[in-house]
Amino acid sequence: MKNNFQRFTFALGILFLVIPETNVLGDDHNPQSTATILVGSEAKAISADLIGIFFEDINYAADGGLYAELVQNRSFEYSRGDNRAWDSLTAWSRVGPESTSTSVTVESREPLHENNPHYLVLRAEREGDQLSLRNEGFDGIPLVGGDTYNVSLFARAMSGTPGPITVRLERVTGEKLSEITFDKLSGSWTKYAGKLLPAIDDSNARLVVSTARPGVIAIDMVSLFPQNTFKSRPNGMRRDLAEVIADLKPRFVRFPGGCVAHGDGIENMYRWKDTIGPVEQRKAQRNIWRYHQTMGLGYFEYFQFCEDIGAKPLPVVPAGVCCQNAGNYLNLVPKGQRGIPMQLMPEYVQEVLDLIEYANGPVTSTWGAKRAEAGHPEPFHLEYLGVGNEDEITPAFKERFAMIHEAVKAKHPEVTVIGTTGPATDGRDYEEGWKFADAIKLEMVDEHGYKTPDWFWDNLQRFDGYSRDRSQVYLGEYAAHDRDRGNTLRSALSEAAYLTAIERNGDHVRLSSYAPLLSKQGRTQWRPDLIYFDNVAITPSINYYVQRLFSIHGGDQHLPTTVSVEQNSNEQGAHLDSIRLGTWNSQAKFDDVRITQGTDVTFNDSFDQLSSDWNLNSGQWKVADGALLQTSDEQPAVIQYGFPADRSGYTLRLRAMKSSGAEGFLVGFAATANNEYMWWNLGGWGNTMHAIERFREGGSSIVGSTAQGRIESNRWYDIMIKVAKDRIQCYLDSRLVHDVAYEYMGATLQLAASCVRESSSGDTILKIVSNASHPVNTTIDLSSLGSLGDLATKVVLSGYADAENRHGEPAQVVPVTSTISISPTQQVEIPANSFTVLRIHAP
Repeated sequence: MKNNFQRFTFALGILFLVIPETNVLGDDHNPQSTATILVGSEAKAISADLIGIFFEDINYAADGGLYAELVQNRSFEYSRGDNRAWDSLTAWSRVGPESTSTSVTVESREPLHENNPHYLVLRAEREGDQLSLRNEGFDGIPLVGGDTYNVSLFARAMSGTPGPITVRLERVTGEKLSEITFDKLSGSWTKYAGKLLPAIDDSNARLVVSTARPGVIAIDMVSLFPQNTFKSRPNGMRRDLAEVIADLKPRFVRFPGGCVAHGDGIENMYRWKDTIGPVEQRKAQRNIWRYHQTMGLGYFEYFQFCEDIGAKPLPVVPAGVCCQNAGNYLNLVPKGQRGIPMQLMPEYVQEVLDLIEYANGPVTSTWGAKRAEAGHPEPFHLEYLGVGNEDEITPAFKERFAMIHEAVKAKHPEVTVIGTTGPATDGRDYEEGWKFADAIKLEMVDEHGYKTPDWFWDNLQRFDGYSRDRSQVYLGEYAAHDRDRGNTLRSALSEAAYLTAIERNGDHVRLSSYAPLLSKQGRTQWRPDLIYFDNVAITPSINYYVQRLFSIHGGDQHLPTTVSVEQNSNEQGAHLDSIRLGTWNSQAKFDDVRITQGTDVTFNDSFDQLSSDWNLNSGQWKVADGALLQTSDEQPAVIQYGFPADRSGYTLRLRAMKSSGAEGFLVGFAATANNEYMWWNLGGWGNTMHAIERFREGGSSIVGSTAQGRIESNRWYDIMIKVAKDRIQCYLDSRLVHDVAYEYMGATLQLAASCVRESSSGDTILKIVSNASHPVNTTIDLSSLGSLGDLATKVVLSGYADAENRHGEPAQVVPVTSTISISPTQQVEIPANSFTVLRIHAP
């Protein structure tokens, strides 16, 4: 997960064909498109673990979310280090008027456990003094009438004869819902436990702890847990939320997170041993997302949850370094990436090896015995281990990662170690991460990134060219980020298209997981997310249904799938294009701008004067000394020239020089009547790289791969952009920098398809994704597959592209299932903006 200092974008590629349409009228005016999907018979084995989930404690996903504890700050460990507005009594408040003969403090002498240093102290001097503290829970305590709730606390009598302690559940009006009393308090820490049974529902209850006799009482670990947890596990998961996750049928679960794993500084790394054993002995810590982790949801619970939902565990441990974006939260002093001191690394490497023993070792082993003590003598069958998360690929990282990797492979060659290629799908860390993976012959790397829906569609060939001789790929985090970060159908369809590519490349891309998984209403720090919830309700996003359909309709063999399209539009007609010259917080000169179409030079400007053909959009432009100058700091400063073009394309040539400023040049091209255009961003992103960007519907996305590079000041560069019917090529000083497949003057309609076979059932499953705004009549040719059943289950997600399933509102898009007859050659109408699954049952 990207931390709170950086955001990146990402997308991947699939087999696709852009359907050409008339640009002037747009997609809505050409409903005549037809398509053919041809499925071949040569099956290729693909990963059976392809679709999983990524859990990170962000957006209150754990405490206050999946972890079923209902008391917030149960051990009084909250602090300003978690959140500047917090202290040890956050979420607690005193009930009734204060008295000079009573006091409430938080102390740390003789704690319950060294990992749990703070506790509550209630002091009362006179008979009849009553002390009551109320806990508000996580935005209230939800109760179900008739259900049983386990209540517990640790207490000790520090002086006098205090007690008893009363714990009750009440409404916000003060009306009692259930109550229990613990008496005969001991002088040493003792656990007191019982049950509370409210008779009626209340979604916003409170828990109150009271005492009414003279003396001093220490209290810690005040807990309220529903008995009705997922699989009835003690210290378990919120049942309804866990069931929605289980319904995804994930093949694996990555935990405990992304940035949470490597932490906000060395001292904040997620250390697995701190999260096992009795909950009162676990070491809580601040969350990198600026709240608190009790570690009640720890490694044992993660492993148990994986087993309960039939998913393989995929823990991620730090690679011996913290997040490169670590910073001191309280005084805002940056820290950056730091490594565990090398003299301590052997101890840390052993910690990683101990984790594998904890998961897989026999009960006779040291850590296998600890697993058995927790109630699970059988191993958890760990196959995958992630090491590192989006780390900057520095010498410090490489040295520590190599130590961990070598030790794990020497002792546990059966475990697949998964490395990292940084936080994005291109750039320095990505390139260095892959070089490092090649050098140490790493089995698998974890790629991350987030992009716009267009990026996913524009980069649909990404994995086809990955060498099968290099590390296999785990797509540990991805999501389509639409406008305003909404979970639109548009974003879900682009992810579905991407997943068809993952299926096709499932022999090399072995694992994938959307991120983030969970988001609590009112506590959302990152959007979009897969599942939204509050204390009583859950809203799966449209993206959730895409993930679920790919998971439950997965396969272990991929069948070659070809998409072709025919339609009747006048695609060769004239079109008004434009070129744009620009800068971003820089000043520059441009000269000798020339457009060639075929063998004809249709535009040539050496800037003897500023022609009225140029339209000034922004910035300060003038002609001086035979060149076009831009002298402002605007972001961007743009001048534009329009011209007629046809589908055959054109070549744009020019010279450019940066005079001063932070970045380089912007050269725009390939504009359409729908206000879409491309530009080549040279020396962008702080003058660190070059990239082609597409601008559409108010957003932008990178097309193809980026290239490292910078633009020097006070030297002329020769720039050439070739826009052809089906590709774009960009040259800088005669060197080819980008070569991108792109349908010039094509429409926005795209189709993607993938066909798999499930060996266990014999079923053949065809998935089709369309972003057309009209239905597409499609011929599905399955004749090469031989004998098939004559019935198919058809599942469709469709609606308006901007549709969202918003929390608290009726769902706009849900799967619709039907049964249809099927034949070797079948005519099917693919709905507008849709994802269709056809599961053809074996005969």
